[in-house]
Amino acid sequence: MRLTTKGRFAVTAMVDLASRGGYAPVTLAGISERQRISLSYLEQLFGKLRRAGIVESVRGPGGGYCMARPAAEVTVAEIITAVDEAVEATQCGGEGDCHDGKPCLTHDLWMGLNKTIYDYLGQVNLKQLVDKHLTEGANGVPVTVTRKTALA
Repeated sequence: MRLTTKGRFAVTAMVDLASRGGYAPVTLAGISERQRISLSYLEQLFGKLRRAGIVESVRGPGGGYCMARPAAEVTVAEIITAVDEAVEATQCGGEGDCHDGKPCLTHDLWMGLNKTIYDYLGQVNLKQLVDKHLTEGANGVPVTVTRKTALA
């Protein structure tokens, strides 16, 4: 399966954004520092996320990016698709041209896996990931959450 760092970084950055409330602007420099993702790479990803209607940009002093929709309405599959990332287990890219224009013997198996993965990622939303992050420490140890977030 090919899920590159592009998709992983986009999801990580979106969880970071949403965990900060999602509605007040968050700078990409802040996300870059916290998540150790290149600022220029984040700029590319957030341009795509903005065009997909997942985030909005706020210009000027105190600007940055905020959620365009509630975190509960944004799925991991939508984020991955927005940054032009494919969840693809086939050799042919799903086109069925595995062997001289014909599907390979296991083509349907890999296409089924693609669908299962995409369906799963479509059932996981940002709010679920943020809630898990806010209630568990880095090693799964529960922590006390003292602030409210605007995630609903």
